[in-house]
Amino acid sequence: MKYGYFDDINREYIITTPVTPLPWINYLGNEKFFGLISNTLGGYCFYRDARLQRLTRFRYNNVPADMGGRYYYIKEEGKALWNPGYLPCKTPLDKYTCRHGLGYTIVESEKDNLSSKLTCFVPLGENCEIHNLTLTNDSSTNKNVNLHSFVEWCLWDAMDDSHNYQRNLNIAEVEVEDGTIYHKSEYRERRDHYAYFGVNHEILGFETDRDQFLGQMRGFDNPKAIEDGISHNSIAHGWYPIGSHAIELSLLPGESKNLIFILGYGQNSRDDKWEGKNIINKTEARRVLDKFKSFEAITLELKSLNDYWMNLLGRYQLESQNEKIDRMVNIWNQYQCMTTFNLSRSASYFESGTGRGMGFRDSCQDILGFVHLIPERARERILDIAAVQFEDGSTYHQYQPLTKLGNNNIGSGFNDDPLWLIACTAAYIKETGDKGILEELVPFDNKLGSEKTLFEHLRRSINYIINNRGPHGLPLIGRADWNDCLNLNCFSTEPGESFQTTSNYESGIAESIFIAGMFVKYGKEYAELCYRFGDMNENDKIMTHIKEMEEAVYKYGWDGDWFLRAYDAFGNKVGSNDCNEGKIFVEPQGMCVMAGLGLENGFAEKALDSVHERLVNDFGVELLSPCYTEYRKELGEITSYPPGYKENGSVFCHNNPWISIAETKLGRGDKAFDIYRRICPAYIEDYSEIHKTEPYVYSQTIAGRESSSLGEAKNSWLTGTAAWSFVNISQGILGICPDYDGLRIEPCLPDEIKEYKVERLFRGCMYVIDVKNTGLGKMEITLDGKMLQDNLIPVQDKEICHLIVRV
Repeated sequence: MKYGYFDDINREYIITTPVTPLPWINYLGNEKFFGLISNTLGGYCFYRDARLQRLTRFRYNNVPADMGGRYYYIKEEGKALWNPGYLPCKTPLDKYTCRHGLGYTIVESEKDNLSSKLTCFVPLGENCEIHNLTLTNDSSTNKNVNLHSFVEWCLWDAMDDSHNYQRNLNIAEVEVEDGTIYHKSEYRERRDHYAYFGVNHEILGFETDRDQFLGQMRGFDNPKAIEDGISHNSIAHGWYPIGSHAIELSLLPGESKNLIFILGYGQNSRDDKWEGKNIINKTEARRVLDKFKSFEAITLELKSLNDYWMNLLGRYQLESQNEKIDRMVNIWNQYQCMTTFNLSRSASYFESGTGRGMGFRDSCQDILGFVHLIPERARERILDIAAVQFEDGSTYHQYQPLTKLGNNNIGSGFNDDPLWLIACTAAYIKETGDKGILEELVPFDNKLGSEKTLFEHLRRSINYIINNRGPHGLPLIGRADWNDCLNLNCFSTEPGESFQTTSNYESGIAESIFIAGMFVKYGKEYAELCYRFGDMNENDKIMTHIKEMEEAVYKYGWDGDWFLRAYDAFGNKVGSNDCNEGKIFVEPQGMCVMAGLGLENGFAEKALDSVHERLVNDFGVELLSPCYTEYRKELGEITSYPPGYKENGSVFCHNNPWISIAETKLGRGDKAFDIYRRICPAYIEDYSEIHKTEPYVYSQTIAGRESSSLGEAKNSWLTGTAAWSFVNISQGILGICPDYDGLRIEPCLPDEIKEYKVERLFRGCMYVIDVKNTGLGKMEITLDGKMLQDNLIPVQDKEICHLIVRV
């Protein structure tokens, strides 16, 4: 069942009902100011940090769901109160569509021959949301309309806002000037920023006190002030501050009126905070309100946003005979990669934005799918990430986007983390040729005076693995590896303990075959960096360690038909046919084969065949099988989930591309594409009533066969699935791979893809690549009419070049 459809020409997903299985959201903004917005206009906005600088409130786990957002109440005398986005009044609408586009959302609705069009976006270079509301009288008689806007201010620190009521119910402060409502809680002390909500129209009145607006025992669905038709012009002093404008409109038949609401963030220097006693300096807000006061200005700004995305996504464009692949590669997958790069895992409808901030490994992996879009931002992020590393090469597992300091509450000990820094640095240099990043001085733990080159940070990363190996010569797992829920040194038995922060001891025994595969893969990347930009002695040393690790994997990490997952703290096998549950895990099958392990001795083929036999369902590749049916303290959180959910046997989409890429290493294009297609949102759209999350972006997990809800997804948008899926389709399957000396062409195609064209901007040259799947059994490449002897296309000193590839 579908709840909408793709509009590929306008690069939109059009939702045709407000009653979707879950809120289907979009992200506004891509620089410093961000907004989450649902198809019913729920969500919230923030500046840079979703916890520490949140402008508006949002209620998670609320009933009904998706409460809190951008509400516009429309009331005609004698008729029902309604909202353009359906919520919160839930008055049935005569017409409704929501168009989620690239950086904007447009909700169009109609009730009683009054139509509404609300366009929401964050303009480039500005710290505000624009809500452009157009009301049109489609009837043959005059209409008098009362319009009430509404946002609820968050008291900045969203965590504190949600629980510290003994303080927070006393601190709210606002100002109102020329119809603009300014939220200035705590501004008189440490803060130098404020929020504002203004409109380019004369207002009849306003409210800034939620209780005055809603009335006693009332909810957002039937505010008392609107029912009574009055404005109290209330000024909040403590309690619950809001922003609401009351506007009266008269519309002739066929007449439209356009209103522009601005929800923004302003900041002043510490010595220029005030215009007068307790009156904030509003210069920045006035500038923005004046800039966007006309419909013409808004139209131009929206065009600039569209142009921005067209130019950005134009760096990689695919033209094939398959519209589903084209729309994912050209639009939605790259768009999601941008969002995950911006926000890591910090703020979605499944992550509240009050917790972990940016993940170390998450941010490193997000760069893999983003680096071709804005390489200079990827460079900046790599240096930020490296600065939270410790001197021994280990790292904080998370850091805060505002302060860029490591999260002490979680700490370190996730032993795969250091290797991901090598992965994203190598990807960046391959994309840009910028070897200079290796000489940038970066501190450890953000401590002044500890600066070393990024190259030294990479050396510490690789040596951390070398220096932390267990009895089989395999890497120690620490608190966990990529799978945060495989906690082999935790042994938690107390209710309420955190699996990821509780560690009774470091056994020195629990080892990870997954990290071993990572070490082989990214150790080779580091060795090549040494060969090209470092020294040969370091290269030779690392290659020796890689050879030792390969031998250890073959001797101790192979189970007969697949790679083991780990050894626990007692030296027992995890992910072995000897186990009664959790016999096979997906992660080492993908990572080890991607690293080249098993390609020459047949282990790779056996491992991937076992994946297809034991782990694949209609919605993707499950993380493990059979699922765990009871809690096992020596394995940790993974066994605490019911069978078929999350790490205990769901389709954990993040690792599915690893299997697909691994299949390309074997040249099995049909199998690679089969795995790609199973989790691809465009292919799942027809099953939206089962899948439930948005049909235009990837989700983190999909319930597995041992669950009670096979195919149901959770945690959409902010997932490493986005970056890895783009790497998979663009490099693994379509085979357009950046390398140090140029673009390497190595497609691994399914039979159904007979030909395609990729336009790929690489180091200033647009490569136009026509690929034909002719079944030659070998590759022939011509560059601007000249036959090449190699599949590595040297960097071109021109604006455009043409390649014809026959495979």
